[in-house]
Amino acid sequence: MSRPDGEDHLADVKDEGREVVGRTRLHEGKVFDLVADEVRLDPDDGDPVVREYLDHPGAVAIVALRGEPGAEEVLLIQQYRHPVRALLWEIPAGLLDVDGEDYVVAAARELHEEADLRAERWDVLVDYFTSPGGSDESLRVYLARDLTEVHEDDRHAREDEERDMPTRWVSLDDAVAAVHSGRVHNPSAVVGILATASARAQGWAALRPADAPWMR
Repeated sequence: MSRPDGEDHLADVKDEGREVVGRTRLHEGKVFDLVADEVRLDPDDGDPVVREYLDHPGAVAIVALRGEPGAEEVLLIQQYRHPVRALLWEIPAGLLDVDGEDYVVAAARELHEEADLRAERWDVLVDYFTSPGGSDESLRVYLARDLTEVHEDDRHAREDEERDMPTRWVSLDDAVAAVHSGRVHNPSAVVGILATASARAQGWAALRPADAPWMR
């Protein structure tokens, strides 16, 4: 059935019409804060409800892709994630924690710092909210192609859990199989790998430009 406005496409809608009458910062953390909003979900009902969630700066992630058509490989990085007590295979990613930094510039910085790579071609694969019921984190996954290695003298000095992280180039088909078999769990890796396979199946026509609008 067509929509009354004539738009048949499926799309989420930004809705800022719910009145927030109060906000309390319950905890100030190193990366994100825990806040409680008092919000009127129904404008005809005068009683606000409380919604607690993580106030997050947002993030970008990168599927770095190399190889000939039909034999593409993606770069995966193994990192320890303490909350789930697991070593996860992930794609390069990082926080949007530099004020005013362009999103694709942030992605290029993370690719440089985590993978010692630069890319000449950038496209948007997918945008998503990581856990919209409990966090306002929005994450954009880029596809990075035409890769070159960063010269050893220009490489980033990694610290803490980022030091000595194993990396592996995996065929895109094998990465998709790992997702479907339940062997890969990191959300940006799962979303990015499947979105890359979908985009490839469509001859890359589904990709959006690097500066495409983003519901953040």
